[in-house]
Amino acid sequence: MLRILGKTSSINVRKVLWTCVELNLPFRREDWGSGFQPTDSPEFLRLNPNAMVPVIVDGDFVLWESNTILRYLANQYGGAHLYPGAPRARAAVDQWLDWQATDLNDAWRYPFLSLVRQSPAHQDPTLLASASAQWTARMRLLEQRLESTGAFVAGNDFSLADVAIGLSLNRWLRTPLEHPPLPALAAYHARLRQRPGFLEHGDNGLP
Repeated sequence: MLRILGKTSSINVRKVLWTCVELNLPFRREDWGSGFQPTDSPEFLRLNPNAMVPVIVDGDFVLWESNTILRYLANQYGGAHLYPGAPRARAAVDQWLDWQATDLNDAWRYPFLSLVRQSPAHQDPTLLASASAQWTARMRLLEQRLESTGAFVAGNDFSLADVAIGLSLNRWLRTPLEHPPLPALAAYHARLRQRPGFLEHGDNGLP
């Protein structure tokens, strides 16, 4: 059975868990990370020298990096409906997966650490205001994209891109900052809430 190493409070672990629900793929999750088994232990570092979750162990195959894990699971376990094989359709999914991992993650890091994690190192009001504005700008960009598709991030159909971005949207909504009215994002959130995997691993009270 597929092993997933990582605690459920990790947004990146929850990407993998949600994808498994979409694939009807059984798994066994193990608690690793802060407060649980340490990721700097020799046992874990043999699996991921970056000392970060998630890691999957699929038989004798070990893989880390959450968005790479999503792609592998879809390719390995009949997930063409989540990660299409046609080059242009796949490129659209990859584009938004990469955008989530780079531009969007960079935008929310400071506000999330400041307002949710209450990190003492992230309490500069000027930096917080600037980073919050950047995060909102990224969400406005996503609003424009969803106005264009009228459905999901990569197009008409739900895909792996929606797993990554849906969890990021949940984080934005649950972070206590000003949220301007973005109707396409609100409608998108309602569509995601029709999916059991999102309710269990996304819209479940965790930021």
